[in-house]
Amino acid sequence: MRSKVNPLYHWQPTASLENIRERARLYQTLRNFFADRQILEVETPILSNAAVPEPTIAPYPVQCGGNDTLSTQFLHTSPELAMKRLLAAGSGPIYQIAKVFRQGEQGPWHNPEFTLLEWYRPGFTQFNLIQELGELLQTLLHCPPPSLITYCDLFLQHTGLHPLHAPLTALRSQLKNHSIQGLEQLDRDNCLQLIISYQIQPQLGLDTPQVIYNYPLSQAALARPCPEDPNWAQRFEVYYQGVELANGFRELTDEKEQRQRFIQDLQRRRELNLPTYPLDERFLSALEAGLPECSGVAMGLDRVLMLLLQATHIHQVISFPNEFA
Repeated sequence: MRSKVNPLYHWQPTASLENIRERARLYQTLRNFFADRQILEVETPILSNAAVPEPTIAPYPVQCGGNDTLSTQFLHTSPELAMKRLLAAGSGPIYQIAKVFRQGEQGPWHNPEFTLLEWYRPGFTQFNLIQELGELLQTLLHCPPPSLITYCDLFLQHTGLHPLHAPLTALRSQLKNHSIQGLEQLDRDNCLQLIISYQIQPQLGLDTPQVIYNYPLSQAALARPCPEDPNWAQRFEVYYQGVELANGFRELTDEKEQRQRFIQDLQRRRELNLPTYPLDERFLSALEAGLPECSGVAMGLDRVLMLLLQATHIHQVISFPNEFA
């Protein structure tokens, strides 16, 4: 007699076995790419005593220890801070394929647990790293080389508004047809981010990957200011077929400035009634000891695999998504 299975407990993978094999092939291609360039694969902890205080990212807190020594730790939202400690220790160029965790991120292109590729290149400018990222995308997705445009020029091209100088009322007006709650309370950065998401992103990189570079400094918590204009930061993002694939920085190496930015982020979290977290003092100590001049980038591998397989939902490329785990 065939046993009955409770329909609440989905045990089969949502990804096909062929898609699971394709992920393995993707990882092998990645590892070959980095081995050819003598970039070291590393591994860092998933649990941390601290969390990045960026207001738009929510980590998962975890209670650890025994009954008498319970402490709160956090599943990392990125391996970035630990990898920079390795760089400060003299690791040279490094990369990692890491599971990361972010609350509140669920949908066709999001899963709370996802796979991130992150790598760092000492001595590279953001444009050196954009070049290497373009070579990797061509290797993985068989696409043309990326095109580049500044954040400011992109915004002017699509809206006619200067992102730093347009009146806040004009930015809010751009969003009035999108049924956004609390529109009149949105600050400049929130308006800019929503305009990108709703109006500009769907048109980005339709034929070739598109790199947007030099973001407003207020949107680049761990990036160096642009030397020619400190209102902008050396941050870049990569889009292909309307999908955000990667986010990179010319890394900030100044401990005092980084600490001040973290404190500002914590204050912003308090203003928004969001939880606050301990600062990563080990990371800040590594900056004080000396992080080499470098650039780094993080790329969502689930999304890369979705584009490669022309998948329409992230569940098609993940064995056991969060809601089924």
